[in-house]
Amino acid sequence: MKEYLPWLYRWFRGEVLSVPGKVIAITFFTCLIVIPLISTDSYMLRVLTLAAIFSIYTVSWDLLAGFTGQINLGHALFFGVAAYVAALVNIHFGLPPWVTISVGAVTAVAIGLIVGTPALRLRGLYLSLVTLSFPIILTGLIFAFPNYTGGELGLFGLDPLSNSKIVDYYIVVLVLLGSTLVMWKFTDAGSKFVRTGVILRAIREDEIAARVSGVHTTKFKLLAFAVSGFFAGIAGGLCAHFLRVAGPSNLELMFSFQAIIWTIFGGISTIYGGITGVYILYLVIEFIRLSGEIAEEIRFVFLALILIFTLLFMPEGLTTWVRDRIEIICPRCKKINLMTRHSCRVCRAPLHLERNHTDEKKGA
Repeated sequence: MKEYLPWLYRWFRGEVLSVPGKVIAITFFTCLIVIPLISTDSYMLRVLTLAAIFSIYTVSWDLLAGFTGQINLGHALFFGVAAYVAALVNIHFGLPPWVTISVGAVTAVAIGLIVGTPALRLRGLYLSLVTLSFPIILTGLIFAFPNYTGGELGLFGLDPLSNSKIVDYYIVVLVLLGSTLVMWKFTDAGSKFVRTGVILRAIREDEIAARVSGVHTTKFKLLAFAVSGFFAGIAGGLCAHFLRVAGPSNLELMFSFQAIIWTIFGGISTIYGGITGVYILYLVIEFIRLSGEIAEEIRFVFLALILIFTLLFMPEGLTTWVRDRIEIICPRCKKINLMTRHSCRVCRAPLHLERNHTDEKKGA
């Protein structure tokens, strides 16, 4: 065991600490873990727990839309289905939350396959409009059978995730970490073990060319729908048991659009962009709401101004804008380096070639 420790340390220092983005990600999750040790304020823990749940939901939308190009305007369908199924199973059968959340997530996968099979025959705007209608249809069914779904009031009285808000927080954060790693690996084009990332990007860029190359595009698009629905379902089940209620608000169209807003602000096709968007926009809007009635009315105006500013000056999202200013990719080995480096940390190839060439011209 001891002989592997130096190798592990060198790998961690070379592949993690040398990449600014990974350092930021590790620092962020470390802060999430440390926060309850600093403050146990119940409202703060509640808001941060919901932010973690919404992050899982948002990243699942980015997986489908950002990497596969299938714009889903009704993503709340998966979240709401899982929340209602988890609530029904918990109330009527008394099963523990970890079972009901799993059942809700699997049901969301099934719904994703059922919805995706006919919907994926469409493309672009038509696909978006079809997916937009599914949460509306499900909301109508909920109101049509109030004896089973609770109608407008929803289902309440669910078992909590645990008997402690701090434990709830840590459960959700750990699920967020695990879900993010799985979805990142699923969409990683550089992975040597899971090749779905390359295929999904090929479908997004040119589906016809991918099909001609021998890719079964329908199968992989259904796979993306299923994986996206599964993690959105995990988020829905967690939210239902954390709030101890599942209601029609889980299926609102605005809730579907919020995932899009958070992702576009943070950076689409990045996985971590959705998390950034939630932890900035959601927390800012929540804390603005505490300022009084006027703040409650203008918070959406403030949100709109932030989005307009982002689209004007950072069209690819906040995280992409920051990444482009702290990281540079080696033109030879394609490894990520700190922007201030002059040579690659791996192959020692010179970086900033265009800048060096410009400096030589000025010197001449």
